[in-house]
Amino acid sequence: MTILIDQPIWHFRGERWSHLVSDVSYDELHAFADELGIPRRAFQGDHYDLPERYLQAAVDLGAEQVDCRVLVKRLRAAGLRKPPNRSMG
Repeated sequence: MTILIDQPIWHFRGERWSHLVSDVSYDELHAFADELGIPRRAFQGDHYDLPERYLQAAVDLGAEQVDCRVLVKRLRAAGLRKPPNRSMG
């Protein structure tokens, strides 16, 4: 199992947020999020948005803290990175 989490640097709704991903499978990621008590609605296509208050619990469950560039690189290498939505205009 390889669950990755980046630093909580993304500001939203008065909190800082991290991204939680798996470089193995979405099933692994969903199972890990379930253990943390993160609702499925937080899933954003290839990652979960995770409030900073969950960071330590995620690490305690085995998530590996990495830089956001490393997180994206490993997600892409695993073939699990979804392309960003692009509006067609």
